[in-house]
Amino acid sequence: MAPRDTFNKLDESKKSKILDAAVDEFSRHGFRQASVNRMVERIGIAKGSLFQYFGTKEGLFRVIFNYAVELVRQSLRQVKKETAGADFFERIKESLLAGTRFIQRHPRVYRIYLKMIFQEDFPLRTEFLQQVHLFSAEYLRPVVEAGIERGELRADTDVEMAVFVLDALMDRFLQAYCVPFLDAGASIYQAPAEELEHKVDECVKLLRMGMGARLSACTGGPAGQKYVGSTLF
Repeated sequence: MAPRDTFNKLDESKKSKILDAAVDEFSRHGFRQASVNRMVERIGIAKGSLFQYFGTKEGLFRVIFNYAVELVRQSLRQVKKETAGADFFERIKESLLAGTRFIQRHPRVYRIYLKMIFQEDFPLRTEFLQQVHLFSAEYLRPVVEAGIERGELRADTDVEMAVFVLDALMDRFLQAYCVPFLDAGASIYQAPAEELEHKVDECVKLLRMGMGARLSACTGGPAGQKYVGSTLF
């Protein structure tokens, strides 16, 4: 849902102020406990004006959700551009690191996502989370297909299942980075940059061992197989 024309006609500084106040309110209180009164008091506008801009609180949240998705799209476009010549595993590594940098830059936006996951009474929860994972799949699918085409992944890789596993891994990794009880002893939660990169490397190593293409050695046969990029030779 797009904001109404009355919002689009505002100057950029006022639009940014409204969006910032809404992101802050939803990130702190979720949807149901978010207060339009608090928002308008912080912005310094009449309550009726906010409804003129977005129709309802739900309409405002839809705009914030779309705003958040666009921020993620911009981040992933940059990763895609910067890793175009890299192999599959390096692209996954950089995608994970980009996710942690996004959270560092936009902690409130990611907090809204976490509230959608953990608050079962969140309105339109199913619709929004489905959109998030479909968007993730749209990003990952070409990465997997390119990895297969270039011989970096096994030729018999099930693309859709690979996308599912990668989405699950990346989603849980980023959650563990932000939520202590999801860390489960992996020491990912709020890890400093150097340690965080090491954890990402460990995840990618496991992917290499499980997904890397196998090349037959000169002698052939099971004992003569190589696992490209893994520790098994």
